[in-house]
Amino acid sequence: MKKFFETLKNIWSIKELKERILFTLLLLLVFRIGSYIPLPGVNTEALDQAAAGDGSIVGLINMFTGGAFGQAAIFALGIMPYITASIIIQLLGFAVPYFQRLQNKEGESGRKKLTQITRLLTVAITLVQGAGYLTYIRSIPGAVSSETPMSIFWFSNIIILASGTVFAMWLGEKITDKGIGNGVSLLITIGIIATLPLEFAGEVVKQISGGGGFLLVLILAALFFVIMATVLIVQGVRRIPIQFAKRMVGRTAGPNMPQAGARDYIPLKVNASGVMPIIFAQAIMFLPPQLANWMTAEGQAQTGILAQLGDWQSIPYNVIFFILVVVFTYVYTALLVNPQNYAEYLKRQNAFIPGIKPGKNTQDYIDNLTSRITLPGSIFLGLISILPAIVAFFGVNPGFAIFFGGTSLLILVAVVLDTMQQIESYLLMRKYDGLVKSGRIKGRSGMQTIGAGM
Repeated sequence: MKKFFETLKNIWSIKELKERILFTLLLLLVFRIGSYIPLPGVNTEALDQAAAGDGSIVGLINMFTGGAFGQAAIFALGIMPYITASIIIQLLGFAVPYFQRLQNKEGESGRKKLTQITRLLTVAITLVQGAGYLTYIRSIPGAVSSETPMSIFWFSNIIILASGTVFAMWLGEKITDKGIGNGVSLLITIGIIATLPLEFAGEVVKQISGGGGFLLVLILAALFFVIMATVLIVQGVRRIPIQFAKRMVGRTAGPNMPQAGARDYIPLKVNASGVMPIIFAQAIMFLPPQLANWMTAEGQAQTGILAQLGDWQSIPYNVIFFILVVVFTYVYTALLVNPQNYAEYLKRQNAFIPGIKPGKNTQDYIDNLTSRITLPGSIFLGLISILPAIVAFFGVNPGFAIFFGGTSLLILVAVVLDTMQQIESYLLMRKYDGLVKSGRIKGRSGMQTIGAGM
């Protein structure tokens, strides 16, 4: 504990780091305040009644916005349209030559163009999603005042929702530039964390009142081990050893060249795709309930398989969700990890994998190895994605069960690790100890990445 308080003192003693942390907290506070300002013409009491006990996918969306979605706040759509736009641009970078050129060959100017395109696409997506969201609000009995003219309601609130998303996007960019951590990721994280204290308190009260004190300890212990396993899979890498041959310039070794026999490694991540497969799979799982809403007459309840696909705790939903996550993990990893690029890079650097011939053999070796390590990574992601439903099946409150896995847990772990790494970098530059006993976060700041030059 003494070490912990000493680390906090060191963090506070670095002026630049302290200012960045305070700036980040201030903008996060602004974002949270906006999550409680309702849209004009909306009856929030009717929304609260409709959201009570909601175990549908809408409840998941509400969690990612910190409750703003369910309260029809000006930040109801949050930063998610920007995330969607970024994913689309990233996928276009794999398939469309123009976007490939912007990403890989035009340097800083290309990145600026991509940023501008992403912003414009965000606005377009927000307008479409805003219209769908207002349609959902109108479908809730009593949610929209009958005295409000529908033309004014639609026009004003679509503009407000679009402005809220653009403002949230601006907050995220400012946090990234002048704060600490990745701003967009922190906005998502703060929305997820916002519901955690209330859900945790509800679970504690439920277990204690039911005489399940021991069960509560087991639940918390299980959550701890799930978090530790997620940290391991997020940071886990398979190191491929490589060896550098000696380059000669005239009669001497070239400047800045590795010595003959020098060893390094290529770190292949066990979970190279991150949280993206779950996001893609969840986006697809959102479609059946929406189609069912359009096909079902007003006031008529959904039945059969469509109703089950709209319930994240149902067996059909989780079986399909698991399969989609595994498939998307392989697809997204294949897009991110290009064995041919690794083989060409090693050849340019006059390096090789011991026992493997350069060129095609190296490419095939990396490809096969990537496929093998992706299998356990994809299965783990699939299990993490359906773990909340499994936990809820054993009696844990659905609101608290969500934190046992899925996108929420992966985002929390990844964002916390990334923010800790940035804080640790400031501490190490000032010759302070890092955030862990070894002086650095294992597997992150100390990791050499040969792929950075590709």
